[in-house]
Amino acid sequence: MSKSSPVDMTTGRITPRLLSLAWPLVLGNLLQTFYNLADMFWVGRVSDEAVAAVSLMFPLSWMFVSTAMGITAATIALVSQHIGAGNRRTADRVVGQSALLTTAVAVVLATLGLAVRRPLLSAIGAEGPVFVEALAYIEIIFLTLPLIFLFFAFRAALQGAGDTKTAMWLMLLSAGLNVVIDPIFILGWGPVPALGTQGAAVATFIARGAAVVAGIWILFTGGYGVRLRLADLRPDWDLQRRLVDIGTPATVDGWARSFSSVVMAAFVAQFSVAAIAAYGIGLRLMSVSWTVAGAVGQATATGVGQNLGAKTPDRAAEVVRKATAATMAVLFAAAGLVVAFPAAAIGVFIDDPAVVAEGVVFLRIIAPFWAFFGGVMVIQGGFRGAGVTKVAMMLSFLSRWIFRVPVALVLAFGWAYTLPGGFTIAALDWGVRGLWWAYAVGAFASFVVAVGWFRLGTWKGGVVDRDESPPAPTD
Repeated sequence: MSKSSPVDMTTGRITPRLLSLAWPLVLGNLLQTFYNLADMFWVGRVSDEAVAAVSLMFPLSWMFVSTAMGITAATIALVSQHIGAGNRRTADRVVGQSALLTTAVAVVLATLGLAVRRPLLSAIGAEGPVFVEALAYIEIIFLTLPLIFLFFAFRAALQGAGDTKTAMWLMLLSAGLNVVIDPIFILGWGPVPALGTQGAAVATFIARGAAVVAGIWILFTGGYGVRLRLADLRPDWDLQRRLVDIGTPATVDGWARSFSSVVMAAFVAQFSVAAIAAYGIGLRLMSVSWTVAGAVGQATATGVGQNLGAKTPDRAAEVVRKATAATMAVLFAAAGLVVAFPAAAIGVFIDDPAVVAEGVVFLRIIAPFWAFFGGVMVIQGGFRGAGVTKVAMMLSFLSRWIFRVPVALVLAFGWAYTLPGGFTIAALDWGVRGLWWAYAVGAFASFVVAVGWFRLGTWKGGVVDRDESPPAPTD
């Protein structure tokens, strides 16, 4: 793999450099989506029970990913700010400590998960053949957790240093290998027996393992913005504390988002099968906007971190403003196409007239607000790059648990409650359309709050000092 030049966001024109950071992240996120689709495609060739088993594992897998992403957010913030401050040796130390922390957390989660795997599967509703398939899958996935966590840590270190292209190549290696070997282990080939859902987990283990080996080689070699040294694998409790302090809110953020998705899905399940199907298709269309906005948010985090480390907070603010404006412009254009041709967009996935009709309503209500979803995600990226992950967490909480779920209860369902004194509060009973409007209200309201919070400027202090004294280099 040829060495790429890390992007320095502290000098030059912001927009071209931001684009250089963002496009590999967009491609990497799309590859991650393809990674997940490949598993489901080949498992679907086994049985309905196999598909159900892997589907049941998704919320649980997201909880693990959220934990890893918390450490990822901390790594990006600290590495990028130390790079911007000129403390490259300290940035290297952050990489080593991040690797230690991710490994330790993953081993604890894997050990705990293996110990309670059977009651855990029963608790989430797996039974009969689905339980058997899910158990075979999850036992391997728990063993894979250290590799998954290290993979996220290495990508975060490279992203923080401004080298998103090498991070993209790691994702391409992992996703590409997984796509190739998935059918071999799931369906069997030559001397390899058909392992079903367990085969999907084995393929994940091998693919993530290959990416981790490549990541270790890249970071030990150096020349990619940061370097991993054996000396930096000795515990540094101050850096560990910083990683935990910054990463914990990002982890809680992911958990809150995951649980809110479960709640909204439960709300949708109260209505027709057509509404449920339209919801699933609509979310997949929305996920494209989330993929783009999430990638730009990650690039924004790097740009903000580097500029705060360099003590140029006004430039950091300009990074956020330009990234937000560009993302929202792209998503407004995409939404315009979808609103103009909603039936065609839904029809790509299904031709059932009832589902298409409900999907048209979904898109016409929610698509115009995609840009606000994306704007919030980019601004959250700015906060994470500044190391103030608590603010990003609060924005997610407000968006989902104040502006979305309660609004959904008020708009979608028919109920009334009489307060002491005879005053009655009544819901509007708009049906499933009320749920769609709850998404729209949540997106717009949280965007207004995010912009206001950003304009306060309380995030501009950063979490590292430019004059921190890095230790003498050792190998």
